[in-house]
Amino acid sequence: MLKRVVITGLGVVAPNGVGVKEFTEALKQGKSGIKFHQDLRDLNFSCQIGGIPNISDEKKSEYFTDLQLRGFNSSGILYGCIAGIDAWKDAGFDMNPETELDYDTGLIFGTGTSGVDKFREAIYKVDEGNVRRMGSTVVLQTMASGVSAYLSGMLGLGNQVTTNSSACTTGTEALLIGFDRIKAGKAKRMLVGSCSDHGPYLWAGFDAMRVMTYKYNEDPENGCRPMSATASGFVPGSGAGALVLESLESALERGATIYAEVLGGEVNSGGQRQGGTLTAPNSQAVQRCITKAIENSGIDSNTIQVINGHLTATSKDGLEVENWTKALGREKHNFPYINSTKSMIGHCLAAAGAIECVASIIQLKEQFVAPNINCEDLHPDVEALIHSDCIPTKKLDLDFNTIAKASFGFGDVNACAIFKTYKY
Repeated sequence: MLKRVVITGLGVVAPNGVGVKEFTEALKQGKSGIKFHQDLRDLNFSCQIGGIPNISDEKKSEYFTDLQLRGFNSSGILYGCIAGIDAWKDAGFDMNPETELDYDTGLIFGTGTSGVDKFREAIYKVDEGNVRRMGSTVVLQTMASGVSAYLSGMLGLGNQVTTNSSACTTGTEALLIGFDRIKAGKAKRMLVGSCSDHGPYLWAGFDAMRVMTYKYNEDPENGCRPMSATASGFVPGSGAGALVLESLESALERGATIYAEVLGGEVNSGGQRQGGTLTAPNSQAVQRCITKAIENSGIDSNTIQVINGHLTATSKDGLEVENWTKALGREKHNFPYINSTKSMIGHCLAAAGAIECVASIIQLKEQFVAPNINCEDLHPDVEALIHSDCIPTKKLDLDFNTIAKASFGFGDVNACAIFKTYKY
């Protein structure tokens, strides 16, 4: 018998808020975490703004020992471990190195490029002939699965422990991989999420591609403008999001708080066919991903009341909205409310899907739709498809039951998850 899967823990490290409480307030207030960064200007970046979480040394010491922090230089792993441990504790579990190995719990935690700064540090030591002075944690901090290795050891997880990597789709895909494992009865719980490093060595390639905005260096909080007529490219961000998924049976047995239920989802690829490329979506595959997610969830498309979109503030925003209208068979006033968390935090790359899944669950639990900031001037391509009322620019209190979250990534890969308020 297939298991029902619920969400019992949340953790988040975002540019506009670290921790669920701070992040929730930022979402409600439409608070931006985008700031100007002098190092980007010094390095001649066109885009000199970005979203970086604020993590103090005191905060780090709450999660890592002094020994673990010695020589530590991997922001993505740092963010991922903080978000993952917070989600674990939020679900009612302890972080105790003396606990028994937990064979009922696994981890799917994704990333894009891990430990970029640490890798650069290692390259310089190699070039200087100082291989023996690289330190013993270089491999752990730079391998893609470093975040999973750190987290699983900190928490003692004995089920499947895996790092996935699917560009901007990574976090939503991780959630759906964990969902499938619990649903099939192969695990009772899965800690899922994704993380991304920050900084010039990760962001430079996107700056070179001319896909990041350069027009708001003097006005950073207004720089990220999904669905806006004055959008001019995405703003880079960083951080991590994490969720504890659990079989309903296990959650009820231990009296856990249940944030929401995962009804289902879909992961697919456009195969870089029918207009899809390494950097552009195959619209037919995107639409199929959405329709199959709804079908797999056992609901009708009219059930969807809110969408947390991918919506990056590039020229593809209008196409994404068009794909939603076609997949749902709904447009104009009949379209669900839609928002983009990126308007407040930028595009957090591999971490985006997980942070935005957390944002989706928070909105569902707290019964509000977060504002699309910087979208007072709706793009004509979007306005032709749906009514402006469907795109709130201020916090909207709303009694709703179902939200869809989708992510679309480089390589023409797609993921869509459907969440619902839990009812026994």
